[in-house]
Amino acid sequence: MIPPNSSWVKSSYSSQDGGDCLEWSPASAIATSIVPIRDSKAPDGPVLSFPAGSFAQFVAGVKAGQFGA
Repeated sequence: MIPPNSSWVKSSYSSQDGGDCLEWSPASAIATSIVPIRDSKAPDGPVLSFPAGSFAQFVAGVKAGQFGA
């Protein structure tokens, strides 16, 4: 569950020209240890939620180039 009035932050990996726009809610992640992710172009659309530890491992893998281009 995402706490009410949680602010969403655009990923630093998202493009600024309206392309790949991913957002997450840091306050919600801190409060629940679940990282919510959504498409910023569809804020009323679905939200994917990941356990914080799993999401941290995924981000580390992306940074390490483990997933190809």
